[in-house]
Amino acid sequence: MLKCRNVWKKLAPLARASSTVCRQNVRRVGLPNGRIPRVPVAHMSTGPTGGGGENHLYVLLVGAACLGGGIYAYQTIKGDQQRYQDRINEISSRSQKAATEEPTTPIQSEPPAVPEPETQAAPSPEEPSPPVPDVELAAAPSETAELPPGVDSTPASLKVPSHTPYLLIGGGTASFAAARSIRARDPGAKVLIVTDEPDLPYMRPPLSKELWFSDDPSVTETLRFKQWNGKERSIYFQPASFYINPEELDSAENGGVAVLTGKKVVQMDVRGNKVKLDDETEISYDKCLIATGGVPRNLQVIERAGEEVTQKTTLFRKIEDFKSLDKVTRNIKSVTIIGGGFLGSELACALGRRSHESDLEVIQMYPEKGNMGKVLPEYLSNWTTEKVKREGVKVITEALVKSVTCKDDKLEIQLKDGRLVKTDHIVAAVGLEPNVDLAKSAGLEVDSDFGGYRVNAELQARSNIWVAGDAACFYDIRLGRRRVEHHDHAVVSGRLAGENMTGANKPYWHQSMFWSDLGPDVGYEAIGIVDSSLPTVGVFAKATAKDTPKAATEQSGTGIRSESETEDTATSPVASSTPAPAMEQHKDDYGKGVIFYLRDKVVVGIILWNVFNRMPIARKIIKDGEEHADLNEVAKLFNIHED
Repeated sequence: MLKCRNVWKKLAPLARASSTVCRQNVRRVGLPNGRIPRVPVAHMSTGPTGGGGENHLYVLLVGAACLGGGIYAYQTIKGDQQRYQDRINEISSRSQKAATEEPTTPIQSEPPAVPEPETQAAPSPEEPSPPVPDVELAAAPSETAELPPGVDSTPASLKVPSHTPYLLIGGGTASFAAARSIRARDPGAKVLIVTDEPDLPYMRPPLSKELWFSDDPSVTETLRFKQWNGKERSIYFQPASFYINPEELDSAENGGVAVLTGKKVVQMDVRGNKVKLDDETEISYDKCLIATGGVPRNLQVIERAGEEVTQKTTLFRKIEDFKSLDKVTRNIKSVTIIGGGFLGSELACALGRRSHESDLEVIQMYPEKGNMGKVLPEYLSNWTTEKVKREGVKVITEALVKSVTCKDDKLEIQLKDGRLVKTDHIVAAVGLEPNVDLAKSAGLEVDSDFGGYRVNAELQARSNIWVAGDAACFYDIRLGRRRVEHHDHAVVSGRLAGENMTGANKPYWHQSMFWSDLGPDVGYEAIGIVDSSLPTVGVFAKATAKDTPKAATEQSGTGIRSESETEDTATSPVASSTPAPAMEQHKDDYGKGVIFYLRDKVVVGIILWNVFNRMPIARKIIKDGEEHADLNEVAKLFNIHED
């Protein structure tokens, strides 16, 4: 009975189709309106010969249609049964094969999706615009964002979108900030981020700061760390659930942000509005952001030294570099950091702390006379150098590397003054080279003085191409043409580029800040042009227990000190009533203070030394661009003399 019912379900549509075919055939032989004439049965069998020809034709057509329909139904049912049986056999054989073979790659599960509330920053009163994501939110990773490190979220067989309205080249901070900004102004926007790294967008500062101070032995796998205030978070901006799959981007009704990992843009056709990936795939776009960041520089003497030396050298930039250096320093006796800038000093202090727990010898060498010599005034650079030494680091100043060789599995660093340093591993922290590989194919201008893509104040390189982050050489309407390599600048410039990609047409005005911590006890925040070759004026005061990076984050509740306040918060600063001491107090201990950098008697840069949550005031001073007769009075605005 069930078989008959199933057969009938298949034959019923065929019968209806046969009826339709019959009507069409009748229409072809000229019957009026394609209708079958209703003739009495007696007339069909006994009528005159001349009137029965059409009836015979009709019967013949109906019979042929029924016969054809029956044959078709039989073949269809038989074919379905055969395909069903083949499918069952295939599944069965696949299961048996999987049971007998071991998997070649481990299966890693994706973290559970945990939604994160999005807050919005108030727009500047000077330049009203639709709400955009809070910089602090864009700068700080989600506290629940986790992704198994090294897991490529892009399957090999993924269908790459052939077109995207917004294409962001590079998967760093600037791209993520731009994506959030685009989505805030255009909620239905479809954004595609293309990155050659295997990871989803993450922040880089913890790689040289907090991650090294973690007590978790599995920190290299979890990439979760405790901030100075004790609060735990992930290095990733957002969990995998925040993004949509690239293959779903075209069909996403409400748009979204997709990340294409492990893919590199190798060619850019500006006229055709399209790019080519390293696998020959082409993607066209309406608007494009170049946020390719930079690549770590290396010393030429190391590059020429051969494979033995380069294998024992780390160029620190990415997650994989952090993992590699962590593993290496747990299995060697000596590591040498070449470079006295931000990265080199932070890594020296971090590894110096580790040397207290093990027999690891940590050496830091650089050509300057003191730590951070290109940024800090000489007296403060000398003080910082002593601070680094107290962290367990052997400091070698005025060191110019002549050659590096490998002998008996040891590296020998020969300095130009004759000194010889033996070590097991080298970390080269000698700066960043902006990644401008696309300049040639795209026909974009590279700045000869600062490097990076040359863009205007709106961060535009072409009418529909913007550049943000380390790779952008932009025109600052207050300080002139610049290129900045700091996290907060990536946030600020990425956000501005995203706004302008959606039609804001805003110039760069929000001075980004940067910060550096030499452990949890000493830190500083800076803004503008901070160059030790400029004239400086410093005003210092005695520090208290609350004047440390750790205390500042505990009080504010934030971890990453990326400025999120707007300028209007600094319009009415309250000066301290405590009289300021004499300027340039060069004492042995610089607890906290403010250093002003001058150009033509105008403040163009400010460093807040162990002074936190005062950046809006510094920003307003630089924006005003006024001459100050007494910087002691200006220093009062920061309340550094309060207990």
